[in-house]
Amino acid sequence: MSRTGHLARRFRGSWSRSEPNAVDVDWVRSQLSAGEWTCWSAMAVQDRRHSIEVARRFLALAPGAGRAEVAGALLHDVGKQVAGLGTLGRVVATIIGPRTRRLRLYHDHESIGAEMLAKVGSEMVTIELIQGRGPKAGALASADNT
Repeated sequence: MSRTGHLARRFRGSWSRSEPNAVDVDWVRSQLSAGEWTCWSAMAVQDRRHSIEVARRFLALAPGAGRAEVAGALLHDVGKQVAGLGTLGRVVATIIGPRTRRLRLYHDHESIGAEMLAKVGSEMVTIELIQGRGPKAGALASADNT
């Protein structure tokens, strides 16, 4: 799917406030450490739903992925919450780029998320995957952009 199509689908999904289902939430909890769970739980509901979709696609693309790599897929957008942008703010950030402090925070969400996860004791594999590094970074990028 094209980048535009992917973004349009994400935009439509971002308006829903429905929580992920209990089965998915239980699966997420089984994949995350206590600190990672706290970070994931603080994410916006649409980001939590998106993270589950991405992690499932990631596992299909990288079937040998371990717990730490699945955690990276689930937490790849955890740093976005720091910017405090709603749906329309995120659209603006995507279109115009990092022109203000908040928009810069949004665009730096990978490094911010890596710092957050380092503070809660995530494994280096998880942190590197969020930063777009490591042998399965391509699988995560594909899973996120599908």
